[in-house]
Amino acid sequence: MTALMGNEVDLGFDIPSSALPLIRSGKLRALAVTTKARSPALPEVPTVAETGLPNFEVTGWFGILAPAGTPPEVVARLNKDVNAALALPDVKERLQALGVEPAHGSPAEFGQLIRSETQRYGEAIRRLGLKAD
Repeated sequence: MTALMGNEVDLGFDIPSSALPLIRSGKLRALAVTTKARSPALPEVPTVAETGLPNFEVTGWFGILAPAGTPPEVVARLNKDVNAALALPDVKERLQALGVEPAHGSPAEFGQLIRSETQRYGEAIRRLGLKAD
């Protein structure tokens, strides 16, 4: 964001929580969102797919993890409490104001998301021949 705001780069990708204040203040102009559907926080901004790249979708996500070997009853309790917190109207409202859409789910569903995202991006990295620098 610093390089974008300083005109060192012409284009940037960022998460909504840090870009939204700059977009709303008029300091940045949102060209598109990378998600499959338009963002409720920026409903007037098209998706990348709508701008001409069909099937384009890149979604950022956050989650809560525990060390391997954490007892299942502890994981279940944490999951229950986090889902309950995400369902609270004031928490949901605050997250949505930051451009974050809270998602509820089970540890198994989250594990599947991690596996599928790892596979998806791993395949892209191998296909493009990208290497760590």
